Amino acid sequence: MSNLFDLTGKVAVAVGGNSVLGSSIAKGLAEHGAKLAIVGRNLEKAEAVTKEIIENGGEAKSFYGDVSSLESIESLAKEIEAWSGGWDILLNAPGKNSTTPFFELEMEEWEDIMDVNLKGLVFTTQIFAKRMVEQNRKGSIINISSVSSTTPLSKVFTYSASKAGVNSVTQFLAREFAPYGIRVNAIIPGFFPAEQNRKILSEERIASIMNHTPMNRFGVPEELQGAAIYLASDKASGFVTGTFIRVDGGFGSMTI
Repeated sequence: MSNLFDLTGKVAVAVGGNSVLGSSIAKGLAEHGAKLAIVGRNLEKAEAVTKEIIENGGEAKSFYGDVSSLESIESLAKEIEAWSGGWDILLNAPGKNSTTPFFELEMEEWEDIMDVNLKGLVFTTQIFAKRMVEQNRKGSIINISSVSSTTPLSKVFTYSASKAGVNSVTQFLAREFAPYGIRVNAIIPGFFPAEQNRKILSEERIASIMNHTPMNRFGVPEELQGAAIYLASDKASGFVTGTFIRVDGGFGSMTI
């Protein structure tokens, strides 16, 4: 019997693969046979992820990429193509957050978060998906959204708006790319204590989150791997596109 989740021979580009959640997903893809391009603005962190993958028997290389710069992403795509010949899987996992109250929000901060979380994702996908179409390379694009994209949460207004945009983009591009055999889906993580949200996790905030999380705990980054591996595999999810997979401990089933 063939392994539904075998990614051997596939090349995966993990944009934001140096982050807590992105790196965990990248490691999971590598463990199932994919060759990984680890992309991030912090090259030192990307190198650490790459080193761990290689030490575990996988194949990976680190690349610098700033999704807020079109020039940087164009250069990145050329570098990765020179290294691997192309790619089959694109993971969009960069993220930026802020706790600025709405009435104190300034345009510079709004644009900064949107540049990374939404605009950066759109133009990264445009560049990388175009190469996939040109090479007739069918595959999978996996976007990382958030529970705040469907249930607006206090303290993260701009982040929530950006992730709601990610959901819309995911479904639009699923329709747009379907004729080319490129599937576009998103994972909606619940509360994982990643770097970008630690600063808003006061005791009061944690208690509120737990009150709305039936499993009564935070997620562990490795718990995102299963959803990503499923979506990355043509064998396992070949007829799945425009879909959101929630990994949120039941948060999505609650009414706030």
